Amino acid sequence: MITDEVDITINRPIQEVFAYVSDFQNGTKWQTGLVEIKEISEGPLTVGSQFSDVRNVMGYRLESVIQITNLNQNRLFAYKSISGASPFKQSFLFETTAWGTKVTTLFELFPTSLLDLAESLIASGLKRGMDADFDRLKIQLETGNQ
Repeated sequence: MITDEVDITINRPIQEVFAYVSDFQNGTKWQTGLVEIKEISEGPLTVGSQFSDVRNVMGYRLESVIQITNLNQNRLFAYKSISGASPFKQSFLFETTAWGTKVTTLFELFPTSLLDLAESLIASGLKRGMDADFDRLKIQLETGNQ
């Protein structure tokens, strides 16, 4: 298993940060590897809602279906893959601070046997990518350049 955790404080109200991060359509604006995402379930965003996504990871095109596993307004947002090349799950915890909103994300990747061989390479690339993505998220939300 490969894990990465990122903590970042964004100088914006928790409601604004939660709304932006939990709207999957915004993902392509701040996540470099996310090429496309679309909802495949109907109705409002809720636990069980499903999305298909396409990512470019280390030069490979990866497609998966993800499902919302936890949705607690302005507090917690989580999802997991239910199909695709390599199972993963990600959670976002939102906390109000004196400086805005602290976002803590935990990403867990469960590599298949082929990917096991490159686990350390994948882990270091994941860390660099997530750090850059969350820096981009912070800048976009704090400057209003979304």
